[in-house]
Amino acid sequence: QVQLVESGGGLVQAGISLRLSCAASGRTFSSYVIGWFRQSPGMEREFVASISRGGAITYYADSVKGRITISRDNAKNTVYMQMNSLKPEDAAVYYCAAGSGSVYSTAKDFGSWGQGTQVTVSS
Repeated sequence: QVQLVESGGGLVQAGISLRLSCAASGRTFSSYVIGWFRQSPGMEREFVASISRGGAITYYADSVKGRITISRDNAKNTVYMQMNSLKPEDAAVYYCAAGSGSVYSTAKDFGSWGQGTQVTVSS
């Protein structure tokens, strides 16, 4: 099992950029696909982006494609998500998750989750 801790959230104005980090403990970090998901009040958790074990393959939700970039540094056991041109509808709690599947896995296939970091976007 891998433990995940998200950071980097906060209150920002629309149009501003933000970088979230997902730090993992454990020596097997590079064996996991990492995904980012988000959840707004009253809404279901939705997929945002994912990255393969080595970082060569990434996958994005259509709603964020072109504005968000996911990357990872396996030497630092960390995954990053750069979010540009933030919109009010991007406001949510953002979670990172580790799984043994592929970048196309759904939330149920990710077995380890962080506690989340809040992103608030003011218009």
